[in-house]
Amino acid sequence: MGWDPPEQAPPAEPPSTTDMERRLFERMSFEFLREQRAARRWGIFFKLLAALYVGGFLLLSLPDKGSLGTVGGGKVTALVDLQGVIAHGNPASADTVVTGLRAAFEDSHTAGVILRINSPGGSPVQSGYINDEIYRLREKYPKVPLYAVVEDMAASGGYYVAAAADKIYADKGSLVGSIGVRMDGFGFVDTMQKLGVERRLFTAGENKGFLDPFSTLDQTHVEHVRKLLGDIHQQFINTVQKKRRDKLAKDPQIFSGLVWTGEQALALGLVDELGSTGFVAREVIGAEKIVDFTPRDYSIEGILKRSGVAMLAELAGGASLR
Repeated sequence: MGWDPPEQAPPAEPPSTTDMERRLFERMSFEFLREQRAARRWGIFFKLLAALYVGGFLLLSLPDKGSLGTVGGGKVTALVDLQGVIAHGNPASADTVVTGLRAAFEDSHTAGVILRINSPGGSPVQSGYINDEIYRLREKYPKVPLYAVVEDMAASGGYYVAAAADKIYADKGSLVGSIGVRMDGFGFVDTMQKLGVERRLFTAGENKGFLDPFSTLDQTHVEHVRKLLGDIHQQFINTVQKKRRDKLAKDPQIFSGLVWTGEQALALGLVDELGSTGFVAREVIGAEKIVDFTPRDYSIEGILKRSGVAMLAELAGGASLR
C-alpha cells in the first residue's frame, strides 16, 4: 500500500484588470464621500457662526421698545437721524426721514423732537421734501418743538433741512453752511480728437444734446445752466431766511457756498447755540430719556450699509446741494 502525496490546490488566479479597477473606484468613492461629509460639517459650522454674528448684530442694532410705540409713562425726547448723503434710496432719503418724523410727532409721549444731522448734502428735491414736512408737522403739533442738532456736518442740503427747525445746535467743531448749488460734469472733446474718435450724435430738438460731454460746450447751454443753478440757489436762500432772517449776520459770504465751524456759525447766526443731543434733551426739552424713531433697514443689505461694508451709491449727475 503506497503513500499518495496530498493534492495541491491550484494556484490562485491573479485578479483581473476589471476587478482592480472596480476596487480602486470603490475606494476613491469612499474617500470622496468621506471628504464631502467633512466639508458639509465645516459648512454647517461656518453657516451657524455667520448666523450668530448677524443675529448678534441685529440685537445690538434694534431700537429700544419706545421707538416702536410702546413707551411707558412719562415724556420722552424723540430722536430722528439724518445721516449721510440725502438722496432717494439712501438711509437719508426723504421717505425714511419723514416717516421717522411723523412717528415721533404722533407719539403722545413726545415732549420734543431732535433731528440729528450728519450730512454733506445731496438732492435739493429730497431736502425740500423734508424741510416742507417739518413745517407741516410743526403746524399740526404746535406744542411739540423740533430742534436740529449738528454732529460732524450740516452742509448744503443738510443745512437746508436744519433751517426749518425751531433752533439749531452744533458742536464748536461741526461744519455748517455751504449754502450753494453745484453741477458736475466732464468734457472729452480733446481726448476724442487725440484718439481719432468721431462723435456722431443725432437728435430731434435743438437742445436735446444739452451738456453732452463729447461735444463742444454751447454757450447758450452754459447760460441756461447758470440760470438754473441760480434759481435753485435763490430757493435755498429764501428757505434759510424764512426762519432765520432776523438771526443772520449782515455778511454776504453766508450765501457764497462757504462752510464754517460751529463757533463761526454761531457768530454768523447760522446756529443758535452750541450743544449736543444729550444737552438739548436734558436742558432744553426737559426729557432726558431719548427714544429713537429713525426707521431702520434690517435686511442684510441694510445691515452691511450701516456697518460700512457696502459702499454707498454715488448720486447720479445733476444739480445737488453739496
